[in-house]
Parts: sequence; structure tokens; C-alpha cells
Amino acid sequence: MKLFEIIQQPDEEDLYWKNPKADDLWALDKLILSKKLGYNCGPAGIEVPKAGDYIVRPVLNVFGLGMGAKKMHLKKDTSHLPIGTFWCEWFEGRHFTVDYNKGKQVRCVEGFKKPSTLQKWDKWARVDETITLHPLLKKYFGNKPRLNVEYIGGKVIEMHFRHNVDFEGDRQEYLPVWKGQSTKAPEGYKYIKHPDIHGRIGAFVK
Repeated sequence: MKLFEIIQQPDEEDLYWKNPKADDLWALDKLILSKKLGYNCGPAGIEVPKAGDYIVRPVLNVFGLGMGAKKMHLKKDTSHLPIGTFWCEWFEGRHFTVDYNKGKQVRCVEGFKKPSTLQKWDKWARVDETITLHPLLKKYFGNKPRLNVEYIGGKVIEMHFRHNVDFEGDRQEYLPVWKGQSTKAPEGYKYIKHPDIHGRIGAFVK
């Protein structure tokens, strides 16, 4: 099965990339965004300032899903990292994905997973948390009707010019179902097909 047959991107994201606004693209480049936010980061090939744990991931990834992202312990040299990736300081804390409409929060969803993975999530749930849009993003994109920003420990890690389609409407929870797991929905949930490249076949939702 081919990648594009597995990954079902939101229509609005497909449309955006068919005619992207050049002046906005810096915000989708995770290295540039991280630099503007003042993070300790750099492209593959540039030495890290000190030994430690870093997140290494593609500068740009239109497929999402955490593809190509790894937690790595880097001592100094990074010339062994894949071309097109960058390293950034490692953040700890709760992981939120937040939708905004012209700078005002629409919904906040929290993700839960095991520390051993960056791709296989156990649960996403709508939560009653308020996260103010970062001043940098508000300055440039505060007028956008559909903006999605992801945070770890209160730090912006990426953004998209769309909303979280998994939680449109009044959906409250999304529990990924992985290959080999039962598709029998727990009480109160229903099963939907929603495959991805990492082996997810669907999800239990309510």
C-alpha cells in the first residue's frame, strides 16, 4: 500500500498546499519557527551546544503523524542526521493541540502516550484548558479563522493553517486502534476506520 493511500489528509490542508501563501510558509518550517521562538535548535550538520537529549525531526512534514521524529542523545556532531532534519531542545510536559478562530481558542485537546514512542498515541481527549495564542503567532496570524497550534509543556512545537478535524463538532475522545488490536468498541464508544502509516487502523470515538 502506498503512503498516499494510507494517509488521509484533511481537505483543507490539501487545498492549502496547492496554493500556499509564500509569506506564511516560515511558520510551517519547524526550524525557522523554533528559531523565532528562541529555542536551542539547528539544522542537521550543525553542532549542538552541549550534550543532551534532543528532538530530531523533518524541517517540513506535510503528512504529519510525527513521521521522521526521534528522541536522540547528541554529544556534539550532527552530520550523521538525515538531510532535511533539524535538532531542537527536548521539552517535557503535557501535550496539547489547540484550535483558534481569529486568535480566540475554539477547543483544546490533550494527547496521552507512552514515553517510548512519538507516534503511537493511546488517547486524545478534549479538556477544559485555556491556552492563549503565543504573541508571535497572534501578531502574524491572529486574523486567521482556522489555526491549530501544538504545545508541549507550554512550548509551541508546530502549527497548521487548519483545525483538528478529529474533534470537529462535539466529539470528546479519540482512542487510536492499532493493527492487531480488537475493533470491538468499549461501552459508550463507536469504532471508525482511520488508518495511518504507523499501523493505526481506526479509532474508538465518542
